[in-house]
Amino acid sequence: MTSGKVIVLVVLLAFVAFSEGMSLRSLGVEQHCRCIRTESKAIGRHIEKVELIPANSHCDDTEIIATLKKTGQEVCLDPEAPWVKRVIARILANKRH
Repeated sequence: MTSGKVIVLVVLLAFVAFSEGMSLRSLGVEQHCRCIRTESKAIGRHIEKVELIPANSHCDDTEIIATLKKTGQEVCLDPEAPWVKRVIARILANKRH
């Protein structure tokens, strides 16, 4: 194989791998944990919404992602923090009613 063919093959394989990853993400399939670090400091009054992501085949941890009111920034919350546990309990109680 000539070096030109090898380069074309590598570029083609990289493109296929990249486009496949994008298509999975666009379908809402995460291939890894979204949270690298978590926040344990109480920020409850700044939260607009909370998303609970249960453990799955791509991530062993339950992830709790809060969207902040003013900035729209997503913050991963520490599921072991007492204030986070209270927020989750309140959300679950409201869903039952």
